[in-house]
Amino acid sequence: MSAVRLQFFSRVVGNALSSSTHTSHEHNSYHPESGLDQKPELMFYFEFSSESVLTDADTNRCRYENVCVADPHVNAPAEPKGVDKRNSSKCETNPDSRHWVRLLFCRSAQVEAQANTDPWVEAQLCLSILGHEDDRSTFTSAEHQVRADSTTQLPRYPLPTFRRSPSSTSLTSEYDDYDDSTACPTPNPESLLGDGNQLYNINLAAASKSVCSFKTYVNPDTYIIETLHEHDDADLLVPWKRKIYRLSPLFTFLAVAAYFLYYGYRIHCTVYAQRAYHKTYIMAWLFIAAEGCVACPALLHQMYQMLSIRGRRRPKLRLVGKNVPTVDVFITCCKEDVDIVLDTTRAACAVDYPQDRFRVVVLDDGKDAELEKAIEDLSQEYPNLYYHARIKIKGVPHHFKAGNLTGGTDFVTRVDGGEGEFIAALDADMIPEPDWLRAIIAHMVNDSEMALVCPPQLFYNIPENDPLVQSLDTFVHVMEPTKDANGVAWCTGSGYAIRRQALESIGGWPVGSLAEDTFTSSLLLGSGWKTAFCHEALQYGTVPDTLTGHLKQRTRWTLGTLQTALKLKFCLYGDLVKGMSFFARLSAFVFAIDAFFKIFLLIALLTIPIVLISGGQLVAYSSNNQLRWQIRLCFASLMLTRLNEWITYLPSGYRLAQRDTGAQMWMAPFHAMTIIRSFILPAWLGGKAMAFSSSGSVKSELNERDPKTRAPLFRRLKVILWDCDVYLHFLYVLFVLAAVVYSTVMGFKESLTVHRLYIYLLTHAFWPPMLWLLCITACCEPIKYAIWPPSMPEREELLERDQKTGIARPKEAWKKQRYSKKTFWHEMQYSGVTIFTSVVFFGAFFV
Repeated sequence: MSAVRLQFFSRVVGNALSSSTHTSHEHNSYHPESGLDQKPELMFYFEFSSESVLTDADTNRCRYENVCVADPHVNAPAEPKGVDKRNSSKCETNPDSRHWVRLLFCRSAQVEAQANTDPWVEAQLCLSILGHEDDRSTFTSAEHQVRADSTTQLPRYPLPTFRRSPSSTSLTSEYDDYDDSTACPTPNPESLLGDGNQLYNINLAAASKSVCSFKTYVNPDTYIIETLHEHDDADLLVPWKRKIYRLSPLFTFLAVAAYFLYYGYRIHCTVYAQRAYHKTYIMAWLFIAAEGCVACPALLHQMYQMLSIRGRRRPKLRLVGKNVPTVDVFITCCKEDVDIVLDTTRAACAVDYPQDRFRVVVLDDGKDAELEKAIEDLSQEYPNLYYHARIKIKGVPHHFKAGNLTGGTDFVTRVDGGEGEFIAALDADMIPEPDWLRAIIAHMVNDSEMALVCPPQLFYNIPENDPLVQSLDTFVHVMEPTKDANGVAWCTGSGYAIRRQALESIGGWPVGSLAEDTFTSSLLLGSGWKTAFCHEALQYGTVPDTLTGHLKQRTRWTLGTLQTALKLKFCLYGDLVKGMSFFARLSAFVFAIDAFFKIFLLIALLTIPIVLISGGQLVAYSSNNQLRWQIRLCFASLMLTRLNEWITYLPSGYRLAQRDTGAQMWMAPFHAMTIIRSFILPAWLGGKAMAFSSSGSVKSELNERDPKTRAPLFRRLKVILWDCDVYLHFLYVLFVLAAVVYSTVMGFKESLTVHRLYIYLLTHAFWPPMLWLLCITACCEPIKYAIWPPSMPEREELLERDQKTGIARPKEAWKKQRYSKKTFWHEMQYSGVTIFTSVVFFGAFFV
């Protein structure tokens, strides 16, 4: 036994990371005939004071060679000159030379079985293989520090950026002399040491970040999870709002009960009127059906919300410390602007998470050469950054975003260190907050059955007043927390983390749906896994800045939801959903029916003016007392509904409530046409499947939100009204106004007294809450948008950019919705309808 000093090279960093004194046998023979791969994976230099020989068993596992260092003051080995390394057992050129043996580790089966590529752990394993168990105590994989007596800094070898070859699916590197390279390669170290024994100086801190430790096992018991608050949405709901919001299920129940009582009594009165007057009130029945179709989607969600009476309590957690699980962060993109993808990439690489425990992979489905070059350049600063573009063969289904994710999931298995324990995904435009990973991964490691955790999608480029209602605040602040309270949170498409084990248990990313996020969530729930919604502001992205982009995005979501529902049989039965709870099945059914009801909503919107222009009676009754009670129940239903809206929308803001309902109305024709063309019409009648296009790839023809370059009014009207089919909304508004005017004129003609005129108008065009007025206001929105589009500054003006790092994050002012005085028109309209209903209600006591 003799004293040995270790110098260490890894494939990623060429630092003299440690210098230890320990005992070992001396090795001085070399066996190239062992048949092992000639390219070293790790290199350890041992200094010996005498000779020894490896056994045959040892040489089957590790290869080594003699190296001499001519300068005794240099602590690291250099390439000796004039020395036969294979046969020389001592350095005879200089009596002061130091004798080294370089061990070339070759990934034995035993090392491979440990699934570990941390260099220090492999050193321990190799020493154990060679029978030097006692030496393992001198190693630690937790600390890579330079000893005070070490004066040598070896060069940091540049990290190649790997990319897909245009003609192959194999990894290629910019280094020609590396075949079958892995993700943490180092070229031949001797070629980089320079002439003689000259060594390059490097930044040790920068070099140490590039150490790949993906296969370093970290005991989950060592994870430290800190609870910052008992509620993860503490920043969104102040205490007094939270207390009131707890009453939401109760007021939802009262509102739904009042509506069903009113609706049922309307049907009862219509039946009695038919019996009394021996005629059929066709228009009254059509109006009842129209009212029901308009109210059905909201009622379904309200009924589901009542089930969250037990409340939602999810704490605000953070994973702290350096002991963290490994994560593969995927940034999915397809033809978005390069600067948008780079902003997301920089922010993702700079999140507060140990750099050797996560990697960022840009999955470019558009194979943009400019983006590829930019990522390659950026990877010099962030060694854990990779670029990947899958090969898409013409005629072979690509499966859109799900296929892109599948390609990335396969890609990381071939990267040095292998795949991570978790996968986190970001859309190309979603800039994560620094504590993004620590927030969502904390919930994953806190529960071994948790398969998926998703935060809300928030945006920083929503224009003032949000004319198209592009924010997802209704979904992420109202619907998704309700689903989470029932244990059935859906994936929101970006910013989420998924347990790789859970993903593999469902067969990988599901295909066949444009909504791969909801499909994945449903399959996980159907397999018995848990999902969670992390109600924190952890990411900010961009909404489409064009009407065409907005329409394509929203119709794609609707179509994807229906595709998923059909594949899962509306989550009512089948092997794919057998592990779903009652709440999960009900949630999936409600949202699927909501998407399907877009067709009925369109029919209802058309029914209202048809009923008015026909001259038929909308409200039937057999006695004045029945009419009074219908008015009273209508008033009670409206008041409770408005009160419930205020309470339910506390997390997102009351002003969003009715605006969101209006947006569903004017979007109904687009949703309905998409569903009919995709599911109902045959190809010879115009039926066709909807093609996928990422929202960010839809380029504007109008630049309607840029005050400097927007197209002139005539051009905007032509594209939006004609090309986008908004002329249908214009014709609908004219049709409704004509029907109301005609109905009113007929009332004046046929009514001989003021009392009869009052009754005629009330039971025809002016029955509260005057649905035709709400429909007109809603359908005017895209027309107003064409004439008076909102103005937005350049995207760069919305961001705060660090001039040193280039990292950009949204300014605080743009993270929140902004409303001007113009939004009072919406409130004036609904307040006017409420006041009108109140006047009718009190007037019914005297008329």
